[in-house]
Amino acid sequence: MDFQALMKQAQLVQTRFTEAQAKMHAASATGEAGAGLVSVDMKGTHEITAVRIDESLMVEGESEVLSDLIKAALNDAHQKLSALNDQLIKDATGDLGPMGGLPKMPRFF
Repeated sequence: MDFQALMKQAQLVQTRFTEAQAKMHAASATGEAGAGLVSVDMKGTHEITAVRIDESLMVEGESEVLSDLIKAALNDAHQKLSALNDQLIKDATGDLGPMGGLPKMPRFF
């Protein structure tokens, strides 16, 4: 077994993970609800950067509807970021092989 090659491979994987993490933090997503009546911008760090609410929802007594739409938009943005993060991790681990093992790495068990 060539430990030097194994260490180079481990460093490559670490570099890929670091790059993927940076991309995740730089990413953003917009979640929408009510056919776009409410939209929320969320950074990859899950920080909300903007909330937009259509004026037609600003009706007295409709706060429950507005609350539900805001929650739905937040959840939509969160799901989009999660899907993006999953893809970035998948891209970073590309050739790790079955069961998360490193390629060409001998089985120990």
